[in-house]
Amino acid sequence: MILVAAGVVIAAIGLGLLIGLRRPTHRVDAASAPIARAERVRTLPSFQSAVRRRTVAVSGVIVLGVIAALIGGVIAARPLSSQTIQPVNTSRDIMLCLDVSGSMSDVDVEVLTVFEELLDGFEGERIGLTIFNSSPVQVFPLTDDYDFIRTHMESIRSSFDYMEEIPEHWVGTLNGPGASLIGDGLASCAMRFDHLDDERSRSIILATDNEVAGASIVTLQEAADYASSVGVRVFALNPVQDIDAGPGDELVAAARSTGGDSYGLRETTTVADIIADVEEQDATELRGQAQVVWADTPNAWIAVLLVLGLAFIVLMWRVRL
Repeated sequence: MILVAAGVVIAAIGLGLLIGLRRPTHRVDAASAPIARAERVRTLPSFQSAVRRRTVAVSGVIVLGVIAALIGGVIAARPLSSQTIQPVNTSRDIMLCLDVSGSMSDVDVEVLTVFEELLDGFEGERIGLTIFNSSPVQVFPLTDDYDFIRTHMESIRSSFDYMEEIPEHWVGTLNGPGASLIGDGLASCAMRFDHLDDERSRSIILATDNEVAGASIVTLQEAADYASSVGVRVFALNPVQDIDAGPGDELVAAARSTGGDSYGLRETTTVADIIADVEEQDATELRGQAQVVWADTPNAWIAVLLVLGLAFIVLMWRVRL
């Protein structure tokens, strides 16, 4: 493309020289009659100075035209620039798995509140919500419809205020004997993940005190083993982890066997702190391979061409004077 532009410039210069050097064939009138002893005029310093100025101006016009044509060729050739980026894959699934027994109400409200605040920053993450007591209930499946998620989270969260005779978080969660059947709840949450062949990060945020009352169908460790087998990590939030070492240790072992962890809530550690830590761990594993991205970058060349064009016009105007 640059060679073509250069050829056009050379042809234009040659044509201009031919036209400029061609002898006039029209009749000479009185206004353009030859001047006697013109050689004496040419020796005058003012005349020579004017000739030099005009020569410089014409040379400038030619040089600017050549440079402008070359830059036009560069722009037509689409100059490119490269940038190396490391994409962060936000294809992760997070299932909120909440024990809605009476002892967990405050923690559940905190978890829902934190995730309502996080929704504005999510892009590509799918969120699901399953609650359980003696029986599990799916509030909504994994979805990235954040308006839908927010509506249902607000509804469940407000039901913990017991403004109704039968609050929403009780409906369907008391259909079996006992309470806080953690193994059944965790297994139900782990079974809510779909598209298991897709490369997505899958995590369960399990809020429970692990104080089981009754016989569950699936033990906590069996549920954790199933979660691990389908690539799901469990992060447990236990408000009594440091108070009751027995159940707390069992929950820690189950969560860590999936590649996750169990966190105890203290006065200096809030649900928001723990969720932020979980999100950071997840994001670290989702960084993609570095890629080189090429993009058209003609802006600087276009700016230079505009400046040269303006200078070309000014010089042409001066030469005509």
